Amino acid sequence: MHNNRDTGMNNHINNIIEGLMKNYRGGGVSDKDFLEQIKDLYFEDIGFAKIDHHRLLRRNFPEVVYGTNKTPEQILEISKKILKFSSVLMITRTNEQVFKLLKKKLKDTVLRYFYGIIYTPLKVPEDELKEGVTVICAGTSDINIAEEAAITAYLMSNKVSKIYDVGVAGIHRLISFKDQLKKSNVIVAVAGMEGALPGVVGAMVDCPVIGVPTSVGYGANLGGISALLTMLNSCSPGVSVVNIDNGFGAGYTAGIINRSKK
Repeated sequence: MHNNRDTGMNNHINNIIEGLMKNYRGGGVSDKDFLEQIKDLYFEDIGFAKIDHHRLLRRNFPEVVYGTNKTPEQILEISKKILKFSSVLMITRTNEQVFKLLKKKLKDTVLRYFYGIIYTPLKVPEDELKEGVTVICAGTSDINIAEEAAITAYLMSNKVSKIYDVGVAGIHRLISFKDQLKKSNVIVAVAGMEGALPGVVGAMVDCPVIGVPTSVGYGANLGGISALLTMLNSCSPGVSVVNIDNGFGAGYTAGIINRSKK
């Protein structure tokens, strides 16, 4: 079923190219305009940003907008350009002000806002999404980063299982989910404080575990450095680690891993 979803996205890209060619052959556009439209498939320069449309062709997933330090108007203009060629839009590290602006201006686009993320829900039945990705987090304070990972993996056509608030301070909570964890193709484990969760999970399963250190914790957590070092020094084989608070990077990697599974 997942392969059908991949084929659908590729067909969407092919239809765009075929439409441009048909319009050109029919005399609907001039040579100059046709060349300009083809150029836009690579990247589109709008001054303050160069939109990488070609990423959808290279990676089968569009460019994602990092919202921090961008104005609402900049995000709106970038979003308009992405939606010309992609049915998927994702904006991370943003806020409700931006969401309200996009809802007002992009009236033909269905948008969702959750934990600082704006995204377009997939037009795919849930039972057609590929199972295998599990996102877990140590504490409720880590959920925002866990959701960033989960939404990213979901937009890559994965059905994401979530297990939240199962940190090692109450390890019996984690152990009660061991059967579910063992069914995963890849696990994203998000934790702050001392960051022990990914190493413990890695000792329980035979699939890749992606550790995400968060900046949650008291002073000696050092803004996530302590959790990062714990994860990097894990003795559990099969644990890899992304940067502090990088739920997006972990979710993207999990999506690629799950995509490769038959």
